[in-house]
Amino acid sequence: MEPSLRALWYIALPTSLIFLLQTILTFIGSDSGDGINADFDGNLEGAEAPFQLFTLRNLINFLLGFSWTAITFYHSIGSYTLLLMIATCVGLGFVWLFFFIIKQIVKLAENNTFKLEDTLHKSGTVYLSVPGHKEGAGKISISVKGSQKELSAISLSERIETGAAVKVIGIEGGNLLIVEKI
Repeated sequence: MEPSLRALWYIALPTSLIFLLQTILTFIGSDSGDGINADFDGNLEGAEAPFQLFTLRNLINFLLGFSWTAITFYHSIGSYTLLLMIATCVGLGFVWLFFFIIKQIVKLAENNTFKLEDTLHKSGTVYLSVPGHKEGAGKISISVKGSQKELSAISLSERIETGAAVKVIGIEGGNLLIVEKI
Protein backbone atom coordinates (compact mmCIF):
# COMPACT_ATOMS: atom_id res chain seq x y z
CA MET A 1 0.00 0.00 0.00
CA GLU A 2 1.30 3.45 -0.88
CA PRO A 3 2.43 5.60 2.08
CA SER A 4 -0.12 8.35 1.36
CA LEU A 5 -2.99 5.83 1.19
CA ARG A 6 -1.73 4.15 4.36
CA ALA A 7 -1.71 7.56 6.11
CA LEU A 8 -5.32 8.11 5.09
CA TRP A 9 -6.26 4.73 6.57
CA TYR A 10 -4.40 5.64 9.78
CA ILE A 11 -6.61 8.73 9.98
CA ALA A 12 -9.88 7.06 8.93
CA LEU A 13 -9.95 4.05 11.26
CA PRO A 14 -9.34 5.77 14.64
CA THR A 15 -11.53 8.68 13.59
CA SER A 16 -14.38 6.31 12.74
CA LEU A 17 -13.99 4.54 16.08
CA ILE A 18 -14.04 7.83 18.01
CA PHE A 19 -17.05 9.00 15.97
CA LEU A 20 -18.87 5.78 16.81
CA LEU A 21 -18.11 6.23 20.52
CA GLN A 22 -19.27 9.87 20.43
CA THR A 23 -22.49 8.83 18.75
CA ILE A 24 -23.18 6.12 21.34
CA LEU A 25 -22.41 8.52 24.20
CA THR A 26 -24.71 11.14 22.67
CA PHE A 27 -27.61 8.69 22.43
CA ILE A 28 -27.22 7.51 26.01
CA GLY A 29 -26.97 11.12 27.21
CA SER A 30 -23.36 11.14 28.40
CA ASP A 31 -22.12 13.76 25.98
CA SER A 32 -22.70 17.46 25.36
CA GLY A 33 -24.62 17.81 22.12
CA ASP A 34 -23.56 21.32 21.16
CA GLY A 35 -19.89 21.38 22.11
CA ILE A 36 -20.45 23.68 25.10
CA ASN A 37 -18.98 22.27 28.26
CA ALA A 38 -19.45 24.96 30.88
CA ASP A 39 -16.66 24.17 33.29
CA PHE A 40 -16.42 27.73 34.57
CA ASP A 41 -18.36 30.25 36.59
CA GLY A 42 -19.97 32.40 33.95
CA ASN A 43 -23.34 33.89 33.23
CA LEU A 44 -24.66 32.87 29.82
CA GLU A 45 -28.22 33.90 30.74
CA GLY A 46 -29.94 36.02 28.15
CA ALA A 47 -27.23 35.50 25.55
CA GLU A 48 -26.96 33.00 22.78
CA ALA A 49 -23.96 30.79 23.46
CA PRO A 50 -22.00 30.68 20.20
CA PHE A 51 -21.19 27.40 18.55
CA GLN A 52 -17.59 26.51 19.18
CA LEU A 53 -15.61 25.87 16.02
CA PHE A 54 -12.55 24.18 17.48
CA THR A 55 -13.85 21.17 19.38
CA LEU A 56 -12.96 17.49 19.37
CA ARG A 57 -16.35 16.72 17.82
CA ASN A 58 -15.74 19.10 14.91
CA LEU A 59 -12.22 17.75 14.40
CA ILE A 60 -13.61 14.22 14.27
CA ASN A 61 -16.36 15.29 11.84
CA PHE A 62 -13.80 16.96 9.59
CA LEU A 63 -11.35 14.05 9.66
CA LEU A 64 -14.14 11.54 9.06
CA GLY A 65 -15.31 13.31 5.90
CA PHE A 66 -11.78 14.11 4.78
CA SER A 67 -10.24 10.66 5.22
CA TRP A 68 -13.08 8.55 3.83
CA THR A 69 -13.49 10.83 0.82
CA ALA A 70 -9.77 10.66 0.09
CA ILE A 71 -9.73 6.86 0.48
CA THR A 72 -12.82 6.43 -1.69
CA PHE A 73 -11.51 8.54 -4.58
CA TYR A 74 -7.80 7.74 -4.17
CA HIS A 75 -7.58 5.64 -7.34
CA SER A 76 -10.23 7.60 -9.28
CA ILE A 77 -8.63 11.05 -9.10
CA GLY A 78 -5.18 11.21 -10.66
CA SER A 79 -3.95 14.40 -9.00
CA TYR A 80 -3.17 13.99 -5.30
CA THR A 81 -3.49 17.76 -4.75
CA LEU A 82 -6.97 17.79 -6.32
CA LEU A 83 -7.90 14.76 -4.20
CA LEU A 84 -6.84 16.55 -1.01
CA MET A 85 -8.76 19.70 -1.99
CA ILE A 86 -11.94 17.72 -2.65
CA ALA A 87 -11.49 15.75 0.58
CA THR A 88 -10.96 19.01 2.50
CA CYS A 89 -14.17 20.45 1.05
CA VAL A 90 -16.11 17.32 2.05
CA GLY A 91 -14.58 17.48 5.56
CA LEU A 92 -15.64 21.12 5.90
CA GLY A 93 -19.06 20.09 4.61
CA PHE A 94 -19.32 17.54 7.44
CA VAL A 95 -18.56 20.29 9.98
CA TRP A 96 -21.11 22.62 8.35
CA LEU A 97 -23.71 19.83 8.35
CA PHE A 98 -23.12 19.29 12.07
CA PHE A 99 -23.61 23.02 12.76
CA PHE A 100 -26.78 23.02 10.64
CA ILE A 101 -28.25 20.03 12.48
CA ILE A 102 -27.43 21.50 15.91
CA LYS A 103 -28.95 24.85 14.88
CA GLN A 104 -32.17 23.09 13.90
CA ILE A 105 -32.24 21.20 17.21
CA VAL A 106 -31.67 24.41 19.17
CA LYS A 107 -34.67 25.96 17.40
CA LEU A 108 -36.80 23.22 18.98
CA ALA A 109 -35.87 24.38 22.46
CA GLU A 110 -38.46 26.65 24.00
CA ASN A 111 -38.02 28.90 27.01
CA ASN A 112 -41.23 28.81 29.01
CA THR A 113 -39.89 30.71 31.99
CA PHE A 114 -42.66 32.99 33.22
CA LYS A 115 -41.86 36.68 33.63
CA LEU A 116 -44.44 39.20 34.73
CA GLU A 117 -43.28 41.49 31.90
CA ASP A 118 -44.67 38.94 29.41
CA THR A 119 -48.19 40.00 30.43
CA LEU A 120 -47.79 43.63 29.32
CA HIS A 121 -50.33 44.66 26.64
CA LYS A 122 -52.06 41.27 26.84
CA SER A 123 -55.72 40.84 27.60
CA GLY A 124 -57.33 38.67 30.23
CA THR A 125 -60.47 38.17 32.29
CA VAL A 126 -61.19 39.38 35.82
CA TYR A 127 -61.32 36.37 38.15
CA LEU A 128 -61.92 38.25 41.43
CA SER A 129 -63.23 41.80 41.07
CA VAL A 130 -60.55 44.49 41.00
CA PRO A 131 -61.26 47.46 43.34
CA GLY A 132 -60.93 50.90 41.76
CA HIS A 133 -58.36 53.65 42.38
CA LYS A 134 -55.67 51.30 43.77
CA GLU A 135 -57.78 50.61 46.89
CA GLY A 136 -57.03 46.89 46.80
CA ALA A 137 -56.06 44.02 44.58
CA GLY A 138 -58.21 41.60 42.65
CA LYS A 139 -57.23 38.69 40.45
CA ILE A 140 -57.19 38.25 36.71
CA SER A 141 -56.85 35.16 34.58
CA ILE A 142 -54.45 35.61 31.67
CA SER A 143 -52.80 33.33 29.14
CA VAL A 144 -49.02 33.73 28.76
CA LYS A 145 -46.98 31.49 26.43
CA GLY A 146 -49.79 28.97 26.30
CA SER A 147 -50.13 28.74 30.09
CA GLN A 148 -53.09 30.10 32.05
CA LYS A 149 -52.09 32.24 35.06
CA GLU A 150 -54.06 33.81 37.88
CA LEU A 151 -52.33 37.02 38.92
CA SER A 152 -53.02 39.89 41.32
CA ALA A 153 -54.13 43.11 39.67
CA ILE A 154 -55.08 46.68 40.54
CA SER A 155 -57.04 49.35 38.67
CA LEU A 156 -56.13 53.05 38.45
CA SER A 157 -59.70 54.06 37.60
CA GLU A 158 -63.09 52.45 38.41
CA ARG A 159 -63.87 49.05 39.91
CA ILE A 160 -63.78 46.18 37.42
CA GLU A 161 -66.30 43.37 38.00
CA THR A 162 -65.72 39.63 37.75
CA GLY A 163 -65.88 38.35 34.17
CA ALA A 164 -64.92 41.67 32.55
CA ALA A 165 -62.25 41.74 29.86
CA VAL A 166 -59.14 43.71 30.82
CA LYS A 167 -55.84 44.73 29.30
CA VAL A 168 -52.56 44.86 31.25
CA ILE A 169 -51.08 48.36 31.01
CA GLY A 170 -48.31 48.17 33.60
CA ILE A 171 -46.65 46.50 36.56
CA GLU A 172 -46.44 47.93 40.06
CA GLY A 173 -44.21 46.79 42.90
CA GLY A 174 -42.83 43.90 40.92
CA ASN A 175 -45.85 41.64 41.58
CA LEU A 176 -49.05 43.57 40.79
CA LEU A 177 -50.47 44.09 37.32
CA ILE A 178 -52.11 47.41 36.49
CA VAL A 179 -55.17 46.71 34.35
CA GLU A 180 -57.84 48.70 32.54
CA LYS A 181 -61.24 47.58 31.33
CA ILE A 182 -61.53 46.90 27.61
